[in-house]
Amino acid sequence: MSKEEREEGEDACEDEECECHGCDEEAEMEEALSKKWYEYPPIRNALLSAVITGIVFGLSNLMSIPNYVTIPAYLAAIVLGGHFWIKEGLAELWYEKKVGISILMLVATAGAALLGLWEEAAFLAFLYGAAEGVEEYTYARTRGSIRALMDLVPKEATVLRNGKEARIPATDLKVGDVFFVKPGESIPTDGSITKGMSSIDEAPVTGESVPVSKKEGMKVFAGTLNLDGALEVQATASFEDNTVSKIIHMVEEAQEQKGRAQQFIDRFGDRYSPIILAGGVLLMVIPYLLGLNVSVWFERAVVFLVAAAPCALVMSTPVAVAAGIGRSGKNGVLIKGGIHLENLGRVTVVAFDKTGTLTKGKPLVTDIVALNGTEEEVLRLACGVEKCSEHPLANAIVERATLAGISTVPVSGFQALVGTGAKATVEGREIFVGSPEMFDGLANISAGLKEAERLRLEGKTVVFVGTKDSILGVIALKDQIRPEAKKVVHELHAMGIKVVMLTGDNEVTAHAVAMELGIDEVHASLKPEDKITAIRELKTKYGTVAMVGDGINDAPALAESSVGIAMGVAGTDAAIEAADVALMADELTKLPYALRIGRKANIISRQNILFSMLVLMVLIPSALLGALTVALAVLLHESSELIAVGNGLRTRI
Repeated sequence: MSKEEREEGEDACEDEECECHGCDEEAEMEEALSKKWYEYPPIRNALLSAVITGIVFGLSNLMSIPNYVTIPAYLAAIVLGGHFWIKEGLAELWYEKKVGISILMLVATAGAALLGLWEEAAFLAFLYGAAEGVEEYTYARTRGSIRALMDLVPKEATVLRNGKEARIPATDLKVGDVFFVKPGESIPTDGSITKGMSSIDEAPVTGESVPVSKKEGMKVFAGTLNLDGALEVQATASFEDNTVSKIIHMVEEAQEQKGRAQQFIDRFGDRYSPIILAGGVLLMVIPYLLGLNVSVWFERAVVFLVAAAPCALVMSTPVAVAAGIGRSGKNGVLIKGGIHLENLGRVTVVAFDKTGTLTKGKPLVTDIVALNGTEEEVLRLACGVEKCSEHPLANAIVERATLAGISTVPVSGFQALVGTGAKATVEGREIFVGSPEMFDGLANISAGLKEAERLRLEGKTVVFVGTKDSILGVIALKDQIRPEAKKVVHELHAMGIKVVMLTGDNEVTAHAVAMELGIDEVHASLKPEDKITAIRELKTKYGTVAMVGDGINDAPALAESSVGIAMGVAGTDAAIEAADVALMADELTKLPYALRIGRKANIISRQNILFSMLVLMVLIPSALLGALTVALAVLLHESSELIAVGNGLRTRI
């Protein structure tokens, strides 16, 4: 069954009378995953048909066997080998009024039988059946391989019910249930740790190879492995809605989404197959009307139908797409359709958001400069004021003081000063912490501004600490660049991709980060609507643009780009929905991998299309000139289809 027939059959399933033709695709995938290749019914039947054909052909060449014995045997082989594809071809013709490849093969098989070429007819039936069976088995396993993730999820869970522990099926877990996970056990569904700490291997979900330390209040995901500590977890998702289930569902949906090349091939096939059938009929009728040798042209018509059937062309892209999306899904990269996989392969420029994407999104104190007093005093006083604030910079200062072992001091009269900073009474003095503008006019402002300018050139944010009369010191903070960011930028450059930063941060900080990472172009001080304008300009200037952000905050820019990529979205429904590509792990290294998958899928699709067109260009004239027999045409035709399928599987890097 071709990909075209299979997907058209899904549309036909809307008719209640449709009993086959793609309606049972999910069962088909399950069957392919559960059986050896030779046990898969279409392949099994084709092999049995081949055995019957081979035995009858061998015996008839060794001894004289009457037709009333050989013909029924060949007919049985035809029915056995063609059972699945004949049924599907007729269903497509009946319900959708479309002539598919299977109908071309059915007419060719019937024509060979009418010519008395029973062994050729049987050969066509079993070889086409075998090729279609292998293609269908491969495609089903490729699409369904992501379901192997479900094997990582335990079948049972230990829950706390009415104050007692109980073992229940994992499928019965509900939101709010409390369950226990021992060291060495997998986590049955998504949840939040309520007690305990451990290292978690999250590779099956995020693709992240290094175990992640988890403690109370942190999220854990279904299918991940608890390595070394006992955990008590409260379920935040039912079994059906956990992260693994969502990944499986999303990848399978994505594999059904067609790219531009596949849409073109489908439209081409809708028109091409009826033309080929009509051409075959004309090859039979016109020689009869012209008084030519009917049997010769009838056989050529049969060979023409076989040679011209576009099997390899129809399978040129879907296997590559399904293989690429399936493999990337197992590696923590969710590509939400063939069109997005194609776009990944065409990317010429990648635009990054800065905060939370190129950086960790968490500022740290990097410098403490004392202008009046000691560094410890400056940090202690700043901590006294900022411990009452919820600002990210305040949290960073308090965290640095805690790490330095500075004890808390009495604080009173805290007041946030909108747009500039905060003040409070610390150790009996009124202390101000905030921007340099708070201290305009003070005697030692020039010394503070000199330090501030030096630190800002390094891409750091500057906070002054002082009183009404004097600046005590300067604290510099910086959002830490992700350790893998520089390597990723280098990889993108090696792939010939231009790298751009789009950020709302100021010019000085943005350019300092860009210089450190080797980024080509910077657009700073951007509002959300400015990012949309910038992406439009990049598309006009460079072509296909990928925008990388850290979730729904960058949704407008992600939507405007040719392909929007959200990172660190494991367990975040909204972020997964917002992007065309979702990187489950909070790491940039998956980006070059996703782009390589897209490029390879595009290259392989083009190779397959070119190869299949060349095959048709050779086989069709050869069939019309009488240079091919039915058996040779079938052999070459089915071999080309299997080559296209095998080449498509190479996308699974």
